[in-house]
Parts: sequence; structure tokens; C-alpha cells
Amino acid sequence: MTVVYLVRHGVTAHTGKRLSGRLPDIHLNDQGRQQAEAAATFLSEVPFQAIYSSPLERCWETAEIIAARHRRLRVRRSAGFEEVEYGTWSNRTFPSLRRTRLWRTVQMWPSAARFPEGESIREVQTRAVDEMEALRAKHPRRRICCVSHADVIKLVIAHYLGVHVDLYQRIVVEPASISILGVGEYGPRLLALNQMPFKERD
Repeated sequence: MTVVYLVRHGVTAHTGKRLSGRLPDIHLNDQGRQQAEAAATFLSEVPFQAIYSSPLERCWETAEIIAARHRRLRVRRSAGFEEVEYGTWSNRTFPSLRRTRLWRTVQMWPSAARFPEGESIREVQTRAVDEMEALRAKHPRRRICCVSHADVIKLVIAHYLGVHVDLYQRIVVEPASISILGVGEYGPRLLALNQMPFKERD
């Protein structure tokens, strides 16, 4: 069984305010770095064979903090785990997005949703699951870490749980949380979901 630790990046100045999408130069803030350090401490004794990351800065920085506890490993780029291409929705505030007709579709019928000038939800799930399967084949019976984004992680988990894509929004993946999937000869197992190895601020 290959065991994959799916880690969401820590918070940025945009988190909860704007949809960052694939905008460049969105970095962890102080709280995000603290969250990543806590996740790194939690994962420090896991014998990873490899650490992968979305190429976006907020994920790469989180992955580098984790990799610092595993001196022999360097972070590898994973385009399959990159953020959703939100198209013209990128960098918009959440209040402005909630006023669009597409917002309700994304929440209630995501399998029918395509972001303007961007990806569809189904396309995101397909390329992320394809990446999972490629990494599983590359690292049989090993443990690996993959740092990615909320929607990408939720869609991967939904696939391996056999949950229809229209229900993926029911899965919660907080910043810097850790979810663990084991995938082997006899199918997948969700070993942990949304573990948060740090204290949330009041």
C-alpha cells in the first residue's frame, strides 16, 4: 500500500478573503508559516520517500518547511496537484463571487461547473487523480507527502472514497491540515482527514 499524506498549504493574506487561484507571488504570512512549522513537526518522524508540491509559492514554501525536517529529501514539482485554474474568478473577493449565478452551481452542482476561462471541476479531479495514480506507481508501498490546495485535495479524497463529485464540498480541508490516503492492491483507505497539528487562534 502506498500511503499519501495530503497537506494543504498554510494561510496567506488572501485566505478567506480572495480567491487566489494561480496568481503568482502569494506567499505564506506569519500565521501560515507557523502552521507549516507545526505540520512539519507532526510529520518529522514519517519516513517519506518523496515530497511533492504544487508549483505555487504558498504550497512550495509549506513543502520546503516540511522537507527541512527530512534532510535527504528535496521538494519535487507536481503540476497535477496545482491549484484549480479559476480563470477570471482569480483574485476576486468571496463576497463578489457569492453574488454570481455560477457560485450556486459550484456549491450545489459542481460537476456542471466550469470556471470562466478556466477549468471544470471534473477536469480538476481527473488530472489530480491521474497524478495520484502516477505517484502511487512510482512509489509502491512507500510513504510520500503531497502539498496542494483545498479543492484539489477534497476532489482527490472524494474520488477515493467513492463520493460523487457533486458532494465533494461536504469534505473539509483546513489550511495546513493533513489528510492521509492509503491506496493498495485491495483498494483505497482514508486513514486520516483534516488533522490539524496546531491550535487555531480564537
